[in-house]
Amino acid sequence: MATDLNFWLTALVVGITIVLWASARLPEFITALLFFTAAMLLKLAPASSVFSGFASSAFWLVLSGFVLGAAIRKVGLAQRWANYLVVPMSQSWPRMVAGTVLLTYLLAFVMPSNMGRIALLMPVVLAMGERAGIKAGSRGSIGLALAVGFGTFQLSASILPANVPNLVLSGAAESAYQLHLQWLPWWVLHMPVVGIGKGMLLIGCLLWLFRATPTPVRQRDVLPGLSRSEWRLIGLLMVTLLLWMTDSLHGLPAAWVGLAAACICLLPRVGFLSGDDFTNGVNFRTCIYIAGILGVATLVVDSGLGRFIANALLSVLPLQDHPSFSNFAVLNALVSLMNFVLTANGVPAMVTPMAQELAQASGFPLLTVIMLQVFAYATPLLPYQASPVVVAMGLGNVPAKAGLQLCATLFLFSVLILLPLDYLWFRLLGYA
Repeated sequence: MATDLNFWLTALVVGITIVLWASARLPEFITALLFFTAAMLLKLAPASSVFSGFASSAFWLVLSGFVLGAAIRKVGLAQRWANYLVVPMSQSWPRMVAGTVLLTYLLAFVMPSNMGRIALLMPVVLAMGERAGIKAGSRGSIGLALAVGFGTFQLSASILPANVPNLVLSGAAESAYQLHLQWLPWWVLHMPVVGIGKGMLLIGCLLWLFRATPTPVRQRDVLPGLSRSEWRLIGLLMVTLLLWMTDSLHGLPAAWVGLAAACICLLPRVGFLSGDDFTNGVNFRTCIYIAGILGVATLVVDSGLGRFIANALLSVLPLQDHPSFSNFAVLNALVSLMNFVLTANGVPAMVTPMAQELAQASGFPLLTVIMLQVFAYATPLLPYQASPVVVAMGLGNVPAKAGLQLCATLFLFSVLILLPLDYLWFRLLGYA
């Protein structure tokens, strides 16, 4: 009886937590703190399970990403990049849109924080647009802001450390199945479709929905040469990126490489940030939120709740007992439907613990079921399902109708064009 009561109390606490995150009735970090409190007061699980998110590599990678982003802004590299890019990118509207989308993807390799990249890029891109004659609030300005938001969130899903849902998925897979997902295999699997394919589709949709005619800028501002701090930070970022890309060779997880780089940034005299810079540059609310999501995922697994939900879903899902595109599409649809309630950050925390049961029912390997989530949560139907997109819309003063228009259009073409290509690429690599 006590076990049954504990199970249903766990289901109630997890359910309330997810509803609060999905509805945004409370700030996300407060909901996470309430989850920790309820789980411990009700003795739903040991502290090692409830607070497992703080021991996860995902938590430390998010924190180190904030530190690296603050250092990039502090030394002036952000301003220098904007001045360098304005001349080549302002020569035509397609070049400006494509350049902005490409920039969001390239920056994701060296700055593993969606929110940090948006906060860094949005003022740079909008200022670049204004210098090229694209007025604030115009269709062109809205298009550039959406290029930053959607490019930052959707394309970065193909890079393991660069996207919060990726980190949640990685942490949940580590907690539930002791699977340690690595940078290079992840990138090879998702880069062609989620990276390149979705990037090309995003550029096409932006050019179709948001049109503008920039005034070409012929000459850059004259800036002083790179300072010693800028050179040192560039070197640190290059070493960090190299270690991230070769983690399958040396075995050092991306989180600890990022944490080492963050520590160097914070060292007195050697680094770039003071204590106040650290306090202002690191969003601890997001860090606590990530720890809460990972704690929920661990509790779902340990309590058996994930298996219970999986069995309930398996009774209604039209899955065949062998690998097929139909099964691939059904599992993607499942993740997309859950995205309505959980949003992108919460989906992998719920789906990953039930991946074993879904794998057995569909005939796919466990790793395939875990990995196919990426395409689905990187393709939201509505903007609220991806918090970085909502943040970008706010920073760029984008009307809700414009964001919804782009989001729905991208979703439709992604399902029709990119989902079959994603399945074919999975098969080619032996995942399906």
